[in-house]
Amino acid sequence: MREIESKDIQTWRGKYPLLNRLISMEEVFWINPTIEKFQTGMNKSPLTQEDARDAEERLKRFAPYIAKVFPETKGMNGIIESPLVRIPSMKQSLEQNYHQPILGELLLKCDSHLPISGSIKARGGIYEILKHAEELAFQHQMLTIQDDYSIIDSDRFRSFFSHYSIAVGSTGNLGLSIGIISAKLGFKVTVHMSADAKQWKKDLLRSKNVKVIEYEADYSKAVEEGRIQADRDPTCYFVDDENSHDLFLGYAVAASRLKKQLEELEITIDENHPLFVYLPCGVGGGPGGVAFGLKLLYQDHVHCFFAEPTHSPCMLLGLMTGLHDKVSVQDVGIDNVTDADGLAVGKPSGFVGKTIEPFLSGNYTVSDNQLYKLLKELVDTEGIHLEPSALAGMIGPSKLCKEGIDYLQKHNLTEKMSKGTHIIWGTGGSMVPDEMKTQYYQKGLKLALEK
Repeated sequence: MREIESKDIQTWRGKYPLLNRLISMEEVFWINPTIEKFQTGMNKSPLTQEDARDAEERLKRFAPYIAKVFPETKGMNGIIESPLVRIPSMKQSLEQNYHQPILGELLLKCDSHLPISGSIKARGGIYEILKHAEELAFQHQMLTIQDDYSIIDSDRFRSFFSHYSIAVGSTGNLGLSIGIISAKLGFKVTVHMSADAKQWKKDLLRSKNVKVIEYEADYSKAVEEGRIQADRDPTCYFVDDENSHDLFLGYAVAASRLKKQLEELEITIDENHPLFVYLPCGVGGGPGGVAFGLKLLYQDHVHCFFAEPTHSPCMLLGLMTGLHDKVSVQDVGIDNVTDADGLAVGKPSGFVGKTIEPFLSGNYTVSDNQLYKLLKELVDTEGIHLEPSALAGMIGPSKLCKEGIDYLQKHNLTEKMSKGTHIIWGTGGSMVPDEMKTQYYQKGLKLALEK
């Protein structure tokens, strides 16, 4: 019998009964038993409020450059940000389809429509490359913090960066953001892509002069090969999706931007007006960074839940057992095969799992069929197209109201729900080719008619 950390699987199953349902690839809802008060958790954190502020300031410095080279960001003066929209018709649909009232308001954070690379990865991925570029330019006295960073859009800088290379392993969206920004700056960039990466994402990268190497194995292999490439080449910088503090902090900046958007919509977040956020999760960096940033701002008034496919629940497995990156879904017999390509990860980030553990409210899983049905409903009710993985958050409020009663009672939230706000984080989809959008919709329609 297979052993994990010197214990057989039956021992783990006995210790964590929910593991049996997870292994059966059923949809589950898990409440984090180790969640702590914000201040206690922060005392254990390797990252601080100052780190998040530093990331925000760096993005502001780069804004003139971004506005110049990516005209789609001009309207936001080079700030890469997405809309926050109310989705009342989708809320009504969820209540009818899942026979569960959703108390409070429902909104969608459209990271699916972020400029440049059309997914949440435009936050962390682009930020990390900009930080690396800034450090190189500082080291070679080509740039100072007082400069107008639009000067980076020049042959002089592109020639300089062409002496350096970037490598990353990706299931798709991180590769897009890293590839697009690195190539724009002038870096030589290689994206190592796993078997589940969509062909259109590979084609798009190649059209931007990005080298794409494909593997028949999953995400972990792509990351391993990227790391090997960087180890062999002293001029190569590896974007480590599993362990990067910079990626994480790039995502965390989303929180302060969201706070302004909530204020503009006159939505209050405080002790009597709780905020619930539902974040699709792959290796963990994107949702972990956003959740961390939100906790810095709203502390115990925000409740963050991760959402994973039933076939790739790596973060839930790592958190539930406390093993983090010492266990993979394959270790317990789960196949890691899902149409939610951005979430097709077998082993979670240990750094993210340990950092977010004191702050995360819970985690749940959702089947691919549910993702397609939710995708179709969002198109029908709100006219918004996402990719399948981006719908993982959508069922969160229904699950919380139905299966999270103990959590709501324990945190004195039951009476406050009607004054609460639910935000679904829509992580990607706007760059999906039209023919793929039609295929996704048709699959959702077919599944909806079968019920």
